[in-house]
Amino acid sequence: MHVNLGHARLLDLLWLGGQTFFIALVMTPLFRDIFKVFNILDYPSGRKVHARPVPRAGGIPIAIAYGLSLLSVTQGPPDPDSMAWKLLPGALIIFCVGLVDDLFSVKAEMKLAGQVLAALVTFSAGLRVETIGNYSLPMWAALPITVFWLLLTTNALNLIDGLDGLCAGMGLFSTLTLFGVALLYGNYSLAMTTLPLAAALAGFLVYNFNPATVFLGDSGALLIGYLLGCFGMIWTHKMATLLSIAVPLVSLSVPLLDLLLSVIRRFLSGQPIFGADRFHIHHRLLDRGLTTRGAVITLYLFSAAAAGTAVLLSAPHSDGYGPWLLGAFLVAASLLVSRLRYVEFHTVSEFIFGDVLRHVFASRLHLSRCAAEFRAATSEDEWWSAVVRCGQSAGWVRVSWLRLQDGRVDTITHATIGWTFRVELANAEALLIEGPCTSRSQVPLEVIAQEIASSWRYDWAAPTSEQASATPSVAAKQLTACS
Repeated sequence: MHVNLGHARLLDLLWLGGQTFFIALVMTPLFRDIFKVFNILDYPSGRKVHARPVPRAGGIPIAIAYGLSLLSVTQGPPDPDSMAWKLLPGALIIFCVGLVDDLFSVKAEMKLAGQVLAALVTFSAGLRVETIGNYSLPMWAALPITVFWLLLTTNALNLIDGLDGLCAGMGLFSTLTLFGVALLYGNYSLAMTTLPLAAALAGFLVYNFNPATVFLGDSGALLIGYLLGCFGMIWTHKMATLLSIAVPLVSLSVPLLDLLLSVIRRFLSGQPIFGADRFHIHHRLLDRGLTTRGAVITLYLFSAAAAGTAVLLSAPHSDGYGPWLLGAFLVAASLLVSRLRYVEFHTVSEFIFGDVLRHVFASRLHLSRCAAEFRAATSEDEWWSAVVRCGQSAGWVRVSWLRLQDGRVDTITHATIGWTFRVELANAEALLIEGPCTSRSQVPLEVIAQEIASSWRYDWAAPTSEQASATPSVAAKQLTACS
């Protein structure tokens, strides 16, 4: 239900946000110039779109501004029940991991270990995913879910940090969304932890929006993602409905969608899941002809729509329209992905909804049936009959059993022969498969050759070990009759 924070607390929040904005606004150019002097710069490369070296010092002023603001409202000894004290230790670890990477470029495994450590510290401090809807999670389930959630948000923001102002802007929209729902429900803990980050990001964006004079660096991107993950857990801590879980997910929809698409794309193309490429959402928008600023503003607009959706989902009495609203948002996200024209997803769509899946299934089914008949044969006649039946259903023209004596030939159709395929058996025997010009075969010939050779035996009554273990060799030839 709606709870009023009171004018005094609202004024405190506004003062807190104002001082955080001022600190970030003043300190960002200071650290930018320091990093220039020490040549700590982000240089252009094949994956990056900036044309000149830019300092990657943004995480430092954001961390200082945010930390000082939280400490100013948590004066005195640490309060174990304070949300600020629960998230600050892990935030410090994440910031240090990112800063070390900015300065020395550590391995991905080391960064991941640091992120896991920060998540474990956060969990032990009492900030964790404890419930899903009305279901209370046992400790053995809450721990991996908490760690996974923090790793997810931390890396989602880091991956989308590819254009001027993009990551900081995504973080600003998400933070303002959670600050808005905190005001709606009178959640002072969430409001007090989110507004300083929003103010720090706003001050930083003055220098980070295109054309940027300073970048976030890993210290900034990882910190923003980690804090947003913590904010999501603070929000769900007092919300009991399943629909409320969607609020942090929707508010972070752009970076989470980009992370999901990256994982799926790399899996489908056989690339390393944690590898780098130039096919993120913002890269695809650039490839569609948008400028850097145009791509960023487009994603800003989508984030604004996501923010509005998240606020409406969190509103009282949203159970009636919430599922429909969430469904409409997912449809809109699907349309956005389709407009990006990823080759991997287009191929999967053709595979599933076209004839490819049907043909692959029919081919595998036919191969399995042929292999079963080959293995079930107990005599030469049965084995040869199984080979001929397999050829009939596969569309072969002729199949010949080449042997020193008693060779066999079976003409299946009278079509023009366009290709041949030879399977060497043992004891100077071979199987010659001939097919038409229209198609090579409905089943993979290399695979069926293995099945033919492994099921064939020279002496059906007592096969020798050499003959039984014979490895087939194959040779394919395209004839000129098809030209």
